[in-house]
Amino acid sequence: MNTTQHTSQKYNHELEEARSKLMTMGGLVETQVTNAIKALLERDSALGEKVAYSDHEINAMEVALDEHCAEIIARRQPAASDLRLLITIIKVITDLERIGDEAEKVGRYAVEMTESATYGDLHNSLRHLGEHVKIMLSDTLDALARLDVAQAMQVVKNDQQVDDEFDSITRQLYTRMLEDPRYIKDSLNVTWCARSLERVGDHCKNICEYVIYLVKGKDVRHTNLESIRETILGE
Repeated sequence: MNTTQHTSQKYNHELEEARSKLMTMGGLVETQVTNAIKALLERDSALGEKVAYSDHEINAMEVALDEHCAEIIARRQPAASDLRLLITIIKVITDLERIGDEAEKVGRYAVEMTESATYGDLHNSLRHLGEHVKIMLSDTLDALARLDVAQAMQVVKNDQQVDDEFDSITRQLYTRMLEDPRYIKDSLNVTWCARSLERVGDHCKNICEYVIYLVKGKDVRHTNLESIRETILGE
């Protein structure tokens, strides 16, 4: 992540520290999501429990970074790209914290479903969605680190695929519950896990929209992909 350099070395250091902490938080969130999905698919209750009870690190980083950005704004009164950077960081850490919350939920479900007799037949529904979401999160953090608008837009586009996949899994599980009541409890748990993963995709989309705002100075929230292409890339 590279932005404007200033004559004040201390100011540069403060901004660089904020950027560095943001990427550190992103890395921690990515690890949490990866471990949550692994615990779920490999029926690893110990790993699931670890994910479920380590969310406090992400929460603490959000609070500390929020305070750091607020202090910079209060003392430096930034403008233009610096102000957009700080606003972007404050918004991104909120989405990262919420991704951590979703990972925590998946970790708890992983622990609960480890002993399930019928779960083994259901969890394959989550494998593809989990892999898709992990790639989406990795691409999001990469777009954030490199301020890559093209990659950010690709992530925004991919969110629709995640939404479609979630809808497909939900229909599949509802059908199974109707056919065999023994699957109801486990199917509902799998549905909630799929919902958490789908929400991770939503937060990735939000973060990428902030990347576009930071680089292009345009707020593209609540804007469809075609309009973003027209207004940002001139396609």
